[in-house]
Amino acid sequence: MLELIQITNDVEFARRCDDMGGFRLWVDLERMGKAERQAGRNTFISVHSLEDVGRVKSALRHSQLMVRVNPLHEGTRAEVDAVIGAGADLLMLPMFHTPSELREFVDIVHGRVPVIPLLETAQALACVDEWIATPGLGQVYVGLNDLHISLGHRFMFQPLALGMVDRVAAAANAQGLSFGFGGIARMDEGHLPGRDVLAEHLRLGSSAVILSRTFHRAGEGDSFEDEVAKLRSAEVQLSLRTSAQIDEDAKRIHAIIHRIAAAMESAR
Repeated sequence: MLELIQITNDVEFARRCDDMGGFRLWVDLERMGKAERQAGRNTFISVHSLEDVGRVKSALRHSQLMVRVNPLHEGTRAEVDAVIGAGADLLMLPMFHTPSELREFVDIVHGRVPVIPLLETAQALACVDEWIATPGLGQVYVGLNDLHISLGHRFMFQPLALGMVDRVAAAANAQGLSFGFGGIARMDEGHLPGRDVLAEHLRLGSSAVILSRTFHRAGEGDSFEDEVAKLRSAEVQLSLRTSAQIDEDAKRIHAIIHRIAAAMESAR
């Protein structure tokens, strides 16, 4: 069963997720450079604060709390100390480019909690085999939104269709690390429908996925719990596919991605 990652600083919503089981909650403190590199795109920039770490942590009984900090900078040590002190179970490092950046961050954390490197730069992808064996990692996560921007792609899921996520999956598996990638919308929504994204997660052996902003829309359509139940039902159905069906689905999904990307390129 995939672990569902939910970004929130809403304590009551975090508690609802925790009650369902199979969730990881995420408080997002990343600010540095994010607005500039995602300018003009319909992306989420959180307004979470350090105080939210302790607030959300106090609501959880079953789920781990992950906190994304800022990219490595002069204040990283103080930031890491504060976030761990507030109760974070996992730390996510965004926007690293080199193995040395990741290793420096892991040294700062010093084994207090597992580190989740967020692979979202072309440079980090190019040298994945050099850093993926770094001691202290708890999982590898591929951030398709910033990665596709860094690669000069038009559509977020192009790295998936081009085999780049397969490469990371293989590298993680070789090190005995779990991995996840991207975000997922409701099962029948999104440029690439959520069900197709879920199918690719199962093909690659992914262990975690972020629920997109569109997944939870209060007062619109079925409840959040109902949408999660639909995802879980689809997960069971997709897990029963034969190898041939998995391959056929992958070919179809990758063709859809290429068509969407081509349409976006021609509309520039």
